[in-house]
Amino acid sequence: MSVAEIIPVILAGGSGTRLWPLSRKAMPKQFLPLIGAESTYQHTLRRVAGQPSFGRPLVITNTDFRFFARRQAEAIGIAVDIVLEPAARDSAPAIAVAAALAAERSGEAVLLALAADHVVDDGQAFLADCALARAAAARGAIVTFGIRPDHADTGYGYIEKGLAEGERLFHIARFREKPDAVSAARFVAEGFLWNSGNFAFRADVMLAELQAHAPAVHAAASAAVAGRTHDIGFIRLDEAAFAAAPRISIDHAVMENTLNATVVEAGFPWSDVGSWDAVRLAGSLDNAGNAAVGHVALRRTRGSYIRSDGPLTAVIGLDNVVVVTTADAVLVMAADAAHEVKGLVEALDRAGERTAREHRQSFRPWGRYQDIDRGDRFRVKRIVVNPGEQLSLQLHHHRAEHWVVVRGTAEITIGDTVRSVPENQSVYIPLGEKHRLANPGRIPLELIEVQTGSYLEEDDIVRFDDVYSRR
Repeated sequence: MSVAEIIPVILAGGSGTRLWPLSRKAMPKQFLPLIGAESTYQHTLRRVAGQPSFGRPLVITNTDFRFFARRQAEAIGIAVDIVLEPAARDSAPAIAVAAALAAERSGEAVLLALAADHVVDDGQAFLADCALARAAAARGAIVTFGIRPDHADTGYGYIEKGLAEGERLFHIARFREKPDAVSAARFVAEGFLWNSGNFAFRADVMLAELQAHAPAVHAAASAAVAGRTHDIGFIRLDEAAFAAAPRISIDHAVMENTLNATVVEAGFPWSDVGSWDAVRLAGSLDNAGNAAVGHVALRRTRGSYIRSDGPLTAVIGLDNVVVVTTADAVLVMAADAAHEVKGLVEALDRAGERTAREHRQSFRPWGRYQDIDRGDRFRVKRIVVNPGEQLSLQLHHHRAEHWVVVRGTAEITIGDTVRSVPENQSVYIPLGEKHRLANPGRIPLELIEVQTGSYLEEDDIVRFDDVYSRR
């Protein structure tokens, strides 16, 4: 990596509960195909990968999402370095870690920190603005990208521009928190910008500002980087050191305190797709202003977002609504009630509602599984193992398992015996027996698993060997 390259830093650790029931803690919005066939994380990587002025992307994500981040980058042919956060600490510690890693090579390296869950429609305009930001950052500014509002929105923070410092480049006079409707209208009339939450800065400048204004963040990030380890291609930060970092955004930690805050008035269309109505506006609309995704039928409906990832969802005679159907949950709400989704999910989580956190389809580093049926002493799953992947060598204290292969050929270990099991064949795994399932083939392996026993939850697993280093 040369000093002249911009180091893209992709912040991909958020939980995205505002887009429930599609986005959940176990599979957040940045890894979902919200707009088109690819995830916003993949779109973000595509904007910077392969460009002459950009180096290899550095992805910072939660340890639970590490295989999503790797596989989705591999799927579009982009090589990345992935840093694992042991805990959620907001953007300031994540950016501090990125700056500390870059500073080991060059303190003057320019970093571009991008949220993985935003939508940018004009890639060339984005690259042009990155060039402006890079030049300002090289001079010592900490640059954010401000978006010209097309309406008064209470869901965004605002930036009050100060003196001009160059082409579409301004000193930041003041940051404004998310306003009420009256203030938002005034801010738009006075030429304020939306705060996009994306930044460009030199590594040494950011570290100095953190040391001055957020010393606990600086100390924790520096110690976490110094104590890092490498684990099957991932960079693992020191867990105890990172846990000591305060949970704080880079806006509160640095941008509101530094004298070097600068904003580029962006020339590209942008959305943080932070609500279902924002997803509607970022997609393709019909003549009635509707965005319909999946198995959907509409009659006399306007200005609405209707999505089904499961059964046919029909809507008649409703305007300005959001209807989202998944395999295990349905959300129906007025479009202007988007701010209430997060609170609903938090209430469901406190009540122990599993669908607040997990999908019916659960993703694992080796593939995925989906519950089909379950009762008092049985559970039925559909399991898909990706080509070349394998589950851990494990046993269960409370259940036996029956596996029926429906596609591909399984390599199954039971005790000391390893055998190949083709389609339409089955095996029985007795309770307490060590076993492993692997897919040595080139197509996904699919099977039906029937569990029987007194306890059928996922924590009844004793692992003896695991290529993914899970405990």
